Formats: sequence, structure tokens, C-alpha cells
Amino acid sequence: METEGHRRAERLPVKLARLSGEFIWHNHPETDEAFIVLDGKLRIDLRDGAVELSAGELFVVPKGVEHRPFAEGEVKVLLIEPRGVVNTGQTGNKQTAPNDDWI
Repeated sequence: METEGHRRAERLPVKLARLSGEFIWHNHPETDEAFIVLDGKLRIDLRDGAVELSAGELFVVPKGVEHRPFAEGEVKVLLIEPRGVVNTGQTGNKQTAPNDDWI
């Protein structure tokens, strides 16, 4: 049975990631980005403050908002964002991951 919620979920793939250290400042002008912490602690720096997340917590960075994830140790997160979104937004550098590298 297909529901509207199921159709929406198909367009928002879930990415599993391990993060450690400081990421670069970036934004995603066309989409929100949701972080769900599975294990560890994650800080998401925003230009006007920061959000600290522990396992089981969720934070959605609204589209266009500049942010910088940071993890003192390794953190495991689920990222929910549309397919094709580059992890470093429009700010490419050595931290830019191959896009849509799915497992």
C-alpha cells in the first residue's frame, strides 16, 4: 500500500555518516538538512549560536542557513536530505564526499 508519507520518504533518502573533528562552514540553499545522532555527540555551529546533540536527538538546519558540524570524537549520524545534495553545499574542498555514494 502506498501512502503520501511513503512517497515523500522516497524523495528524502537517509545517509549514514561517521563524523569526527571540524567540518567547513556551508549551507544548502535549496533544501533543509536533518541530523539524527545515533551514537556520540555532535555540535552544529550556526552563525548565531550552536546546537548540541546526543544519541537519539534530531536537529533540522533550515535551507540556506550556514552551519558547521563538529564532533570532538567520532559520532554516527543519519542525514536526511534529497538525493544529489553535496555534503559541503556550494563550498567544495577536501571534505567534499562523492555525491550519492550509497551503500
